[in-house]
Amino acid sequence: MTLDRFYPIFEDVAWLERMLPLGVRVVQLRLKDRSEGEIRHQIARARDLCAEQGAELVVNDHWRAAIDLGCEWLHLGQEDLDSADLGAIRDAGLKLGISTHDAAELDRALALEPDYVALGPVYPTILKKMKWHRQGLTRVTEWKARIGAVPLVGIGGLSVERAPGVLEAGADIVAAVTDITLNPDPEARVRQWIEATR
Repeated sequence: MTLDRFYPIFEDVAWLERMLPLGVRVVQLRLKDRSEGEIRHQIARARDLCAEQGAELVVNDHWRAAIDLGCEWLHLGQEDLDSADLGAIRDAGLKLGISTHDAAELDRALALEPDYVALGPVYPTILKKMKWHRQGLTRVTEWKARIGAVPLVGIGGLSVERAPGVLEAGADIVAAVTDITLNPDPEARVRQWIEATR
């Protein structure tokens, strides 16, 4: 199944309960600093919500829970690749997205035949401290030329206003985090994202 062009990322299943009914078709659950029990509870709840709403759930990082709970998609950062059992992930039939920030990371990701590649941060991001300050739209175009048919996700500092330019530069999918979660009216913002990307 091809992923929708709008790809929000949330840090708690409560966000999925609010946003999936608005028409979100793919969502990433990125859980940090939670107990194992809480992680599994949230992933199971997110899996069920997505099934009810006809959306795709992408689990960030927690590959064992994703396998055990019968999820379909997994996203791994470069550090996660070091510790994940990629054989077990593939044997379980999980589709895999991988974060990349430079040419060496892209080579590493492509060698694993990912189901999508994420490039970031396209713009400066406030979400986390990174050694990469800004990739820019030219890099989006270069990455797309290199990866060909593999879907390219643009992430980092994206807003509704910036999304069309990122898509025009070559991204197939645009991901958003704080543009939604820090907005005074997140539901309205999600509706704007959907309108801008479909």
